[in-house]
Amino acid sequence: MAELVQRSLEDRLPELEQLERVGLFSRREIKAVIKKASALEYKIHRRALSKEDFISYVQYEINLLELIKKRRLRIGYFFKKDEIEFSIVHRIHSVFKRATAKWKSDLQLWLSHVAFCKKWNCKTQLSKVFSAMLAIHPDKPALWIMAAKWEMEDRLSSESARHLFLRALRFHPESPKVYQEYFRMELMHAEKQRKEKQELEQAKMDVGELEYSEEILNGQLGRVIYKDAVQKIKGAEFHLSLLSTVKLFDFAQDLQKEILKELQTLHADEPLMWDYMARLELETESLPSAEYSSKLSKALDLARKEARCCAVYEEAISAVPTEAMWKCYVIFCLERFKRKTNSEQLKEKRQEKLLAIFLRAHESTLLEEALYKQWVLVLLELNKLETAAEISAVATERFSHSVEMWQMRLQVLMKLKSDNVPQHFKEAFCQVKTKETLPLWTLWVEWSEGANTESDTEELFQRSILSTDPAVSVTMKEKYLDWAYRTGGYKKAKRVFTSLHESRPFSLEFFKKMIQIEKEQETSKMLNLREFYERAVREFGSTDPDLWLEYIKEELSHHQGKPENCGQIHWRALKMLHGEQVEEFVSKYALLQIRAL
Repeated sequence: MAELVQRSLEDRLPELEQLERVGLFSRREIKAVIKKASALEYKIHRRALSKEDFISYVQYEINLLELIKKRRLRIGYFFKKDEIEFSIVHRIHSVFKRATAKWKSDLQLWLSHVAFCKKWNCKTQLSKVFSAMLAIHPDKPALWIMAAKWEMEDRLSSESARHLFLRALRFHPESPKVYQEYFRMELMHAEKQRKEKQELEQAKMDVGELEYSEEILNGQLGRVIYKDAVQKIKGAEFHLSLLSTVKLFDFAQDLQKEILKELQTLHADEPLMWDYMARLELETESLPSAEYSSKLSKALDLARKEARCCAVYEEAISAVPTEAMWKCYVIFCLERFKRKTNSEQLKEKRQEKLLAIFLRAHESTLLEEALYKQWVLVLLELNKLETAAEISAVATERFSHSVEMWQMRLQVLMKLKSDNVPQHFKEAFCQVKTKETLPLWTLWVEWSEGANTESDTEELFQRSILSTDPAVSVTMKEKYLDWAYRTGGYKKAKRVFTSLHESRPFSLEFFKKMIQIEKEQETSKMLNLREFYERAVREFGSTDPDLWLEYIKEELSHHQGKPENCGQIHWRALKMLHGEQVEEFVSKYALLQIRAL
């Protein structure tokens, strides 16, 4: 091993001599580089290899390159790069090659090598890295796409990119992303060739010797890929992704029309297709500029476009009467309703249309749960509280087990200041699963604080903590303690804590809240704090090292504390904690002692 390290250090000598000779590094700095390099070399040549050692080696060399770059800028010397930088870059490639050969499955290591090659413009080396990486990881479509895009965009080699995409499709014949990128690449290649030919013709140069295939120029290769893709990958979403790609290329109008036509034919029963076709009406050309002179004419033109969109949606819900189709229609109307406009007439039309569509979808029993919430929010925005209450009541009938629907209904009733709020809360608890009732309990006690007496609210808290679901009980205990402190001060909070401190389950926050309340008092008593900490460590001492440290800090910092107790607390903590938690506690306790010194 020593001979290998010595040989590696000797290989560095020419570059180090050049660094010193040209004044980039001093002799003392060269010695420091040799010392550090020697230590790193020994680590990557020992018998038990560590990936972290290779990463440290590479990082050190990259940092060295960055330092050399800054020194060159400072002294204005830009020669001898072959003898200095290129030598270091070559060594980094060698280390990366050894590391990726040892840890073939580590994708991050491969990608780090790729990033380094790109930064230092090592095109030949990067091509080799991509080949080796794809041989090891052919199951990852993203890597094939990365390699092909680099060939196309950086090396300007459409032939190599095409070859990579074809190989990728052999491994991933049903990958939408590979097909999308391959389709885009062929259209980009066609556009590039069209521009080249146009520039040569403008320069009046003879293009006869150059082969410009009319089929490629017209995007026929893209068409072949499209045909193959839609046969293997079904669904309107993928079809639309290809359509959105082809729309970026002006020369492919015929292909765009063909894709659009086949979209309508192949996916006539998919809501996504109908949604796209309806929204397409918004992109149609506006009125001629002479007629488009006033804000009124703009609003009228927009209203006509939206009417055409709605006509398509009407056709869609007749052809595909599903919940998904109604959702597309409602979302479109909701988006138009939220869009700002200065035309009151257009605003009213959008509002009427939206409310009508909500009602029709509801009557068809094809309005999904989330859209009922949107419907109620719109009605509240329009200050139609009574209608909102009716719709929320209907929503809870249809989705009787949904906590969100009940929340919405109860919030509307609260806005209306209804007398039946408690009755509806009870009804909600009968319908909703116990483990999902926390939002209802929270809402009820918040409402009770403003609407009922303190005794009624406290009775409500006492009912909530008896929930059979631990998560509900634990959270409501925290809220109960917080409410008691806000409304009755320290004495009431202490009384609530005392009544609950044996009533499991608990949360750590419950105890921390009581500790914080005690510390906020002008004359906080260490006796009380000690009691709260003791109860907390009894419940959570086996899992939380920070709790023990806070207990120790309190004994050290409080004016009534007993520092002599810290040793006993430390011993108990070591007994209760396990595994890594013991190590964490010991290290943090050591830091605490250092700070104390």
